[in-house]
This record gives sequence, C-alpha cells and structure tokens, in this order.
Amino acid sequence: MTETTLRAGRVDRRTAETDVSVALTLDGTGKASIATGVGFLDHMLELLARHALFDLEIKVTGDLHVDQHHTTEDCGIALGQAFAQALGDKRGIRRYADLHLPMDEALTRVAVDISGRPFLVFRTAFAREKIGVFDTELVREWFQAFAMNAGITLHVETLYGDNQHHIAESCYKGLARALRHAVEVDPREGGRVPSTKGSL
Repeated sequence: MTETTLRAGRVDRRTAETDVSVALTLDGTGKASIATGVGFLDHMLELLARHALFDLEIKVTGDLHVDQHHTTEDCGIALGQAFAQALGDKRGIRRYADLHLPMDEALTRVAVDISGRPFLVFRTAFAREKIGVFDTELVREWFQAFAMNAGITLHVETLYGDNQHHIAESCYKGLARALRHAVEVDPREGGRVPSTKGSL
C-alpha cells in the first residue's frame, strides 16, 4: 500500500427487508452522513465515524413497520463488508488494538484483532429493554453482524455502568477507538501482512 492508495469500500445491499448503501473511507476525518431511519442507531454510527476518524455515509430504507431488527442488523452487515473491502489484503496494518473506554459512570473494554477469523465475545448487559424506542438487544445484534462481515475477532465487555445510553455509547466509542488504531499503517511493518502465515 502506498500513501496515495485510498482505503475505501462501498457496499449496496438489497433484500426484501432492507435497502442499504454504505460508503466508507478508513483514512478520513470523521465526517458522517447517516440516515437509517433509527435515530439511536444514527447517533451511535456518527460516534463511530467521528472517533475512528472514518468518513462514513450510510443510507437505509428498512421495514421499520415491522421493527428495527432488520435495519440494524443489515446495516452492521453492509458496514462490515465495506470495512473488509477497504482493508484489502491488510498489508502494513497494526492489526491488534485494545483499550478501556469510559463514558461517565460506565466503563467498557474493547479488544480487536483484524484476523480474518470472525468472532464476537459480547459481555454487555442492559437492565432495560429500551433506550428511548430502540431495543437494547439490537446493540449486540449490530456488533455480531459487523464483526462477522468485517472478518475481525472482537471482544466487548462492559465492566460496570448504570445509564443504558452510556453503556451502549461506550461500546461504540470503544470499537471506534480500537479500529482507529488497528487499521493504522505501521511503518515498521514495511508493507508486510502482520502474520507469520503471510495472509490474514
């Protein structure tokens, strides 16, 4: 990868339940244009873009007359696919990252390995079923869809917290900050794939 190579992905996903368009640039400034029809999800994805310094455009038309599940899950799928596309063969990246992300009284630990082996460990519990009108169980559904389609190993664990909005926000911000570091180009790698196998 050269300095002029644009690490970007674009995915259009259409099903009988949703129509999702995603455009992602990894080496961005945090610009976001998000319109999923689900206000809380829009907010979380705007945070993700801003704290990862990804430029992100997402537009979704979904079957919200049914519920928010398909829109949320398919958004995670498409964004994960765009992320994998943008990374290409993963040459020169740092690959691993972890951090603790505080959000007021909540603290979440996030660890990521851009491994090509999708796996999610999600140890975050919500005391209530809703944040406003958003189903809290859909937070995990989004993370599952994103991790599986991005091809990453992702561990998310909220160590403590009381406010449900803060807990969810700490998960998304933690993911953003971890991805921001993991996708950075490490000049010491010299353009190599960061694996003894030679591929990820």
